[in-house]
Amino acid sequence: MSNPTAIVAEDEDPQRKELVRMLAELWPELEIVAQCEFGAGALEAMRRLRPSVAFLDIQMPQISGIEVARAAAGRTSIVFVTAFDEFAVQAFEDGAIDYLLKPVRQDRLRKTIERTRLHLDNPKDISAVLLALEKRLLEASSPRLRWITAGEGASIRLVPIEEVVFFQAQDKYTRVVTARGEAHIRRSLKDILPELDPDIFWQVHRSAIVRVTAVQQVRRDEDGGHVISIAGRAETLPVASSYVHKFRGM
Repeated sequence: MSNPTAIVAEDEDPQRKELVRMLAELWPELEIVAQCEFGAGALEAMRRLRPSVAFLDIQMPQISGIEVARAAAGRTSIVFVTAFDEFAVQAFEDGAIDYLLKPVRQDRLRKTIERTRLHLDNPKDISAVLLALEKRLLEASSPRLRWITAGEGASIRLVPIEEVVFFQAQDKYTRVVTARGEAHIRRSLKDILPELDPDIFWQVHRSAIVRVTAVQQVRRDEDGGHVISIAGRAETLPVASSYVHKFRGM
C-alpha cells in the first residue's frame, strides 16, 4: 500500500513551515506533495494531485479553504486550520471535518492525525458542514471599509474608499494611491483586505491590491512574469502567477 499524501495550504509562511515540520515528526509516512501559500494554488494542487489529506487555512486571500475543500469531492480528508475559535465548535461536531486552532499545538495535532487516519480510505460527505462554515464566515465578516485614515504631518486626512485605485505594501507602510495623489498608512494589506469588497478590489500580489475597474491591461514583462497597467498611471504592478487566472476573459 502506498503512503498517504497531503497538501498544506497556509498563507503565513512561518506557520506553514511549522505545521509541515510537526507533520514530518508525528506522521513520518505522510508525504507532503504540495505546500501552498494561496487558495488558487491549493485548488490546483487538489485537482491535480488528489491528496489523501488536505490541511487548509479557512481564510486565504481570494479563494478560501472552504472553496478548496469543495474540490475534494469525497476523495480527500479535510483538516481546517483556523485562528477563530467560533469556527471550531458546532460546525465540526459531527466529525466530518477536523480542525486545528492557530498556533497549532503538537498534542492537538497528534489527536487530529489519529482521527484522520481512521477515515483515510473513506472520506465523509462534507457538503453540509461546508455550507454551515460558509454561513458562519459570512456572519462574522468584517464591515466594509468606507474611509482610509491617513496621517499627514500633524493633521489627519480621510480618503474615501471610492477614490482608491490601489494599495501597495511599502516597507512598514501601505501606500494608498488615488487618482489625485497618495498617502501612507500603518496597516498591512492582510489587515485591510477582509474589509474590502472582493468584487471591487482584488489582491494581485502579496504586495498589491487593485481596484478591478482601474486595470487597463495585463501583460507579460521581460522576465516572463505578469504586470498590470493602471489607467492614468505610468507605473505597473506585479501580478503573482497564482492570481493571473482572475484576469482571463477580461
